[in-house]
Amino acid sequence: MSEIKSLAESNLFKPIKVGNVELQNRLAYPPTTRQRATADFVPTDSMLKYYEQRAENNGGLLVAEATYPDYSFGLYPNTPMIKTPQQVEAWRQIIEAVHSKGSFFSVQLWHLGRTASALFNKSKGLPLVGPSALYIDEASEKAAKEAGNELRELTIPEIEGIVKEFAAAAKRAVHEAKADFIELHAAHGYLLDQFNQPNVNRRTDKYGGSIENRARLILEVVDACVEAVGAEHVAIRLSPYAAVQGVEGVDAEIHPISYIGYVLSELEKRGKQGKRLAYVSVVEPRVNGIFDSKDEREFNTSWIGEIWKGVLLRSGAYLNQNSKFIEQDVNANDRTLIGVSRYYTSNPDLADRLKKGLSLTPYDRSKFYKSLSNDGYLTFTKYGEDTEKYKDLVDVVPEALA
Repeated sequence: MSEIKSLAESNLFKPIKVGNVELQNRLAYPPTTRQRATADFVPTDSMLKYYEQRAENNGGLLVAEATYPDYSFGLYPNTPMIKTPQQVEAWRQIIEAVHSKGSFFSVQLWHLGRTASALFNKSKGLPLVGPSALYIDEASEKAAKEAGNELRELTIPEIEGIVKEFAAAAKRAVHEAKADFIELHAAHGYLLDQFNQPNVNRRTDKYGGSIENRARLILEVVDACVEAVGAEHVAIRLSPYAAVQGVEGVDAEIHPISYIGYVLSELEKRGKQGKRLAYVSVVEPRVNGIFDSKDEREFNTSWIGEIWKGVLLRSGAYLNQNSKFIEQDVNANDRTLIGVSRYYTSNPDLADRLKKGLSLTPYDRSKFYKSLSNDGYLTFTKYGEDTEKYKDLVDVVPEALA
C-alpha cells in the first residue's frame, strides 16, 4: 500500500461553493469510464453501489463516467447513456444515493466523433463522423474501411442537431435525474475537442479555419446548455496538453495555449456577464488520456487561472509524487478543486484516507474496463476492512437499474 501525507490542514478539506452548492471538501472524482453499464447503455445496480461507496463520509464532488446524450453520438460497448426514460431513471437513482450520503454529482456528456468504433457503430446502424474526414491513424482508417463504415465529415444540420441534443441531455440530467451539474467533455480528442484541433478540423465553413471558428461548436454547446439549465449547473473539461487519439498537444504546429486560451477567454467573458460556469475542469500534462505522460511538470495548467477566474478542477496523476502536487496546487488560491481518478477506483474512502494520512491501495489497471463484472470494481475495501469482504460479488453480474 502507498504511504500518503495527511492533507487535513490543507485547503483540500475546506468547504467551497461550486455553482449553487457548497462542497465540504475540494477533492473530486473525475470521470472514469469503467464499462459497467448494460448492452443497452443503462446504468446498473453495481454502478449505483460504486458511486454510493465513494460518496459516503465524503461531501465532495463525484463526476460520472462519460455518458452519451443520444444514440447518434457514437458508441462504445457497456458505456452509459441518458436518453431513454429507463436510463434517466437509473441515473436518478444513482444521484439520489450519492445525495443521501451528503455528496454531489456531475454527469459528463460526450460525443465520440471519429474515435468511435467503426465496426460497433456499423452494428448499430450508425455512421462514423468527425469534423473532417481525417482518420486518427492508418489503423483506424483500415478498420473503418474493413467495417464498411468510412469516416465522413459532419454536415451543418447534423452539427446543429448535436448542439440541441447536448442541451436536451443537460435538461434530463439536471431536471429529471437531479444532477447538480453536467460536464461537457471537450478533452482527450473526442468530438468537441476534435473541432478545436487544427490538425483534426480542416473544414472551410463557419466551423473551421480560424481559432474562433474551430471553437464555435464548443461555445454553441456551452451556450445551449446554459440556456437549458442555467450556468450554475454547467461545467466543461479541457485537456490542453493531451497528445492522444490523434491530437498533437504541445507538439502541434499551433500551440494549444492559443486555442484553449481563446475558449477560456470566451467562458470568462460569459462569466462576467452573469453566466459563469460552475467549474472548468482541466487535465494536467502529467497524463495523456489514461496513461502517464513523460512531461511531468515541464508544463502545467497554472496559466489557465490567469484567464478563467472561476472554480478550476485540476486533475492528473496527483498521487504519483506522494501528494506534494496536491498540497501545492490546492493551496495556491481559494478556487481550486483537485481531481484524483485512478486511486479513487481502488480506494472508495479516498477522502478519508487523504485527510488522515492513511496508506492507499494500488489500483489495478487490468480491471478498469472489465465489462459487466464487479471484479476490481466493487471489490476494493475501505481502510481497515477485511480485503475479502466483497469477494462474493465477483461472480455477481451487474443488472440494469429501473
